Amino acid sequence: MTTFETLGLQEPILKGIQDLGFIAPTPIQEKAIPVLLGGDRDFVGLAQTGTGKTAAFGLPLLQQIDIKQRHPQGLILCPTRELCLQITNDLKNFSKHLGDVSIVAVYGGSSIVQQLRDLKRGVHIVVATPGRLLDIIERKAVNFTNVRYAVLDEADEMLNMGFQEDINNILSNTPDGKTTWLFSATMPQEVRRIAQKYMTDPFELTVGNKNSGNVNIEHEYYVVRPREKYAALKRIVDFNPEIFGIVFTRTKIESQEIAESLIRDGYDADALHGDLTQQQRDKVMKRFRERSLQVLVATDVAARGIDVDNVTHVINYELPDDVENYTHRSGRTARAGKSGISIAIISGRDTGKIRQIERVIGKKFTKVDVPDGFAVCEKQLFGLVHKVHNVVVNEEQIEPYLERIFEEFAAMSKEEIIKRFASLEFNQFLEYYQDAPDLNVKEERRSLDGTTGDRRSSGGKFTRLFINLGSVDDFTRGDMLRYLCDTSGVRGNKIGRIDLKGVYSFFEVENDVVAKFQEVFKKAEYNGRSVRIEMSQDGDKRRSGGGSGRPPREGGSSGRRWEGSGSGSGSGSGSGRPSFKKRY
Repeated sequence: MTTFETLGLQEPILKGIQDLGFIAPTPIQEKAIPVLLGGDRDFVGLAQTGTGKTAAFGLPLLQQIDIKQRHPQGLILCPTRELCLQITNDLKNFSKHLGDVSIVAVYGGSSIVQQLRDLKRGVHIVVATPGRLLDIIERKAVNFTNVRYAVLDEADEMLNMGFQEDINNILSNTPDGKTTWLFSATMPQEVRRIAQKYMTDPFELTVGNKNSGNVNIEHEYYVVRPREKYAALKRIVDFNPEIFGIVFTRTKIESQEIAESLIRDGYDADALHGDLTQQQRDKVMKRFRERSLQVLVATDVAARGIDVDNVTHVINYELPDDVENYTHRSGRTARAGKSGISIAIISGRDTGKIRQIERVIGKKFTKVDVPDGFAVCEKQLFGLVHKVHNVVVNEEQIEPYLERIFEEFAAMSKEEIIKRFASLEFNQFLEYYQDAPDLNVKEERRSLDGTTGDRRSSGGKFTRLFINLGSVDDFTRGDMLRYLCDTSGVRGNKIGRIDLKGVYSFFEVENDVVAKFQEVFKKAEYNGRSVRIEMSQDGDKRRSGGGSGRPPREGGSSGRRWEGSGSGSGSGSGSGRPSFKKRY
């Protein structure tokens, strides 16, 4: 069996590895380290995300550094500040017994003044994002004329983010005779061109198939109506009580909206995206690493470089535009040889993209139905039972209370105590999922005019209503949906398209609840004025099926709140989700 000792690493580095608990090298480490220790050949390494690429280049780089020479000898470029900080931290841990090795992280969103001070004190290895490093080079605050090794980590993602020109400018400030190491999860043509431009006869190493996904990841997809994606997301999370996952969105706004909706609905969630300050991002990541968060909602850019152990699920709320990015997303789970699940929540029109991804990663997706309310309740109940079964009893702390506890339960049999204990939380989930709709899209029915569309389970027509509230009242479509549900007591799946205007709005409801809306809103008020609901006069439009445009999500999708609303405890709208986790 190959060990780190047999790879040719020095004793001080081996001690650092042992302190971290590493036992055996991963395949990319086993094959790359002996080549890179030679120190004089360019190198291209392709391996899936989460296979240990940082150690594969970091350990040989540290062994090549001359600690006596306090100037930049190694330069590592990576796409995001999270990855920059992760690499820096890993290198510092690896070099713990090497002596006074100076490793400086250079990235945007943090004080450039402090980074300039760190560089001025002398540095052996610079780990940097391209944008901030260019700023520092333009200030002539760093001299790379003695750089011996340049490492491009996550090269494909740096190019996807538009760093091609920045990389060219940075590498032009380094010596022609340096050795260049390039690591990537995929090998698009742009990465191939970089290798051809900056490398001479590189040693190429591929672990697994090019662009392939991690073999330890199961890939699943759920097909739902676009307006019910958020409801499906909650259902999937509830069906997996022990989930510790990342939800990927396309945009910063969407990631923030979904995270805030999850928080309102009782989940331990938060958002990670480019509009957060570095301090905010660090706080979110600290909570996620400590597992204070159950779900992290993130954009592709923000999530690159998240190296957190034991992520169980990756959920694609929207599939990425670039199919290759799916490999990076799914690679956040099943790291270091563990297993994981990558889920895609899609509408019917996205099934073609699933087939594309299958061809790229070389693995088949499994189509799974969104679980019904009974299945979720059952899963939550036995999740609670398993927690109770495995809980560690602190005998010393609980001892003073045991006599009173036994007195309280003295009149009950063991069976009665168990039933009551389980029902204490189980009843809440039963109530929450009572009459829960089927979220799965059935086979599309083709109409006489040749178009296709989803058939709602009710099969009912919709009536368009007018309401004298709009965006000037600080409503978004998600807020309006929550307000209508909370005020009327009608579930979100009964409400269709919402057209938000300035001082008024239109919304559609199934015909069987029109009378209820008209009755409930006769006495409704908002911010001291009467709320008026009428049948729409713009043609009295009626329709069947879902709406066009961007649909609202069940339970709301915006961070804004209307005055007087509760903290996610609406009736029938999907809010107020009970949680076993919070009590146990």
